[in-house]
Amino acid sequence: MTRTVALLLALLLACSGASAGRSQVVPDEDPDVAAGWSAYRANDPARALTLYRKAAERNNRVAQFNLAVMLLSGEAGPADPVAGVSWLRKSAERGFSRAQFALALLYERGEHVIKSQEEATLWFRKAADQNHLEAQVGLATQYFLGRGAPRDYRQAAQWYERAADQGDEASAYIVASLYEKGEGVEQSYARAFYYYSLAASGGEPAAVTKAREMRDKLGR
Repeated sequence: MTRTVALLLALLLACSGASAGRSQVVPDEDPDVAAGWSAYRANDPARALTLYRKAAERNNRVAQFNLAVMLLSGEAGPADPVAGVSWLRKSAERGFSRAQFALALLYERGEHVIKSQEEATLWFRKAADQNHLEAQVGLATQYFLGRGAPRDYRQAAQWYERAADQGDEASAYIVASLYEKGEGVEQSYARAFYYYSLAASGGEPAAVTKAREMRDKLGR
C-alpha cells in the first residue's frame, strides 16, 4: 500500500467516523413529515419531534429516521439512545438508505450498540446497493481492510469504482492505484489514467503526478 493510499484510507475512516454525528433530518411529502420539517426549520424541535413521532408510528420510514436523529442527538429534550436506535433500525429495515448507512456507522464505532464490523458491513452493503455514496465508500473500505468481511480487493475495487463514478475523489485515487497494479482488477493503465485524472480534478498533487505518469506510459 502506497503512502498516499494509506493517507486516503485514514481520511476516509476519519470522515466516516465524523459522519456518524452529522445525520440530519430530511424532508418528505408525507403531511406530518412535511409539517415536522417546517417546524424543525422554524426552530421548534418539540413540535417537529411530535409530528415525526406521529408519522413514524404510521410506519413512515423517513419519519422514523428523523425521529431517530432527534432522539439520538437530544434536540428536543434529553437524548434517548435506546429509542433512537430502535427507530433507526425500523427505518433501516424498511429500506431507507440514510438509516442503513447511519446504523452501519453506529456498529462500526460501537456507539449505542455492541460494536460489530460484520453488522457494519451488512448495513453498508444494503445502503450501497441503493447507490448511497458514503455507504459505497464504507463498504469498499471494509473489503479493502478485511473488516467485517474477508479482505477482497475485487469487491473493494468494485465499490470504490462505483463511488468514484459518483464523484468521490479519494475513491477515484484508490481505484486508480488498483488498476495500475492489477489488484482486484485486470491491470489497465488506461483505467488508471482515467481515475487518477478524476482524483486530480480537485487539485490533489499526488493524483496530478500519477495521472501524468499514466499518460506517459500510455504514450510509449
